[in-house]
Amino acid sequence: MKEFRYTNLREAAIPLDDAARQSIEREVRRLSRAYAGRSLHDTDLLHAVELAATALPETVCKALLSFRDKGNTGGCLLLTGLPIGPLPPTPDAAESEPAWTDVPVATISQLLVMSVLGRSISYSDEKSGRLVQDVCPKKGAEERQENSGSVLLELHTEDGFHPTPPHFLSLICLRGDSDGVAATVTSGILDALPLLDADTIAALRRPEFRTRYSTSFVPDDAAEVLTDPMPVLTGPDSCPELRVDFHGTLPLTPAARAALGRLERAMLRSLNGLVLNPGDLVIVDNRHAVHGRSGFTPRYDGHDRWLRRSFAVADLRPLNDRLTEGRSHRPVVTAVDPHLTQTATTV
Repeated sequence: MKEFRYTNLREAAIPLDDAARQSIEREVRRLSRAYAGRSLHDTDLLHAVELAATALPETVCKALLSFRDKGNTGGCLLLTGLPIGPLPPTPDAAESEPAWTDVPVATISQLLVMSVLGRSISYSDEKSGRLVQDVCPKKGAEERQENSGSVLLELHTEDGFHPTPPHFLSLICLRGDSDGVAATVTSGILDALPLLDADTIAALRRPEFRTRYSTSFVPDDAAEVLTDPMPVLTGPDSCPELRVDFHGTLPLTPAARAALGRLERAMLRSLNGLVLNPGDLVIVDNRHAVHGRSGFTPRYDGHDRWLRRSFAVADLRPLNDRLTEGRSHRPVVTAVDPHLTQTATTV
């Protein structure tokens, strides 16, 4: 059975002290009251959140700005001690997922942090286009390689099959798993690259890989959908960008298959991770890192592991013609919108 062995990310965490946590909570509660009747996609609400980022301590803002502009070799950043407020039971089905106003402190706190990194975005194909999404185990989905599962979740870049995947991904912990074993792990390409030889890197740069679309992005009656052939690595040699899913990326040649295996082994050797506690928020640089999660056993008792996920992109302007309600990206696998399905092939 595969296991993740990792360097403890908590040792590099940026902690929020009690005073900072209280200051943030006051500000997010003010915003929650002022915009209680609004959708999270409301432009005025999101602009108010961006303006309120001054509630974050200067040290936190500086760390976020540095991560936004330069990143780091591990491709991740951890904040601890964010306020989350009172919580309802952990949802165990899509229909029981709470509105943002039921979890206002955690919701706005997360968006506040993400607003320093970029502009919040969602995908209408997934979780009804929610801007902040619940990540918790669902009955009957235990074996799925998606956020609803509870088996080991293989390393992947988020939505690497998508024409416009997010630049940043964040996960805030509302509840840890009951046994304290579900570790969130990340691995940065800059940590893994020195472990790869020139031939492997060259193979990863060739368009000899296809990645399977997540089932949440594919209509129920559709066959499997894959991207067109594409490289795993792109961009400058000094800081390449990465798109891969070690469960869903399919190599098309023997050389590509060998290179993909060597990349996975290198990234497994370069893991950072931790078992998340309430108030922990881990941010992943989605262009330069993969992430995953070790397996755990859900109890479906209202106290299961519960994270909330949000995405951000550096600039909304290139996406404005692809957004529907607020900041939700239009579906990419649809017969009525062929322009946005040119990278997808039904097989």
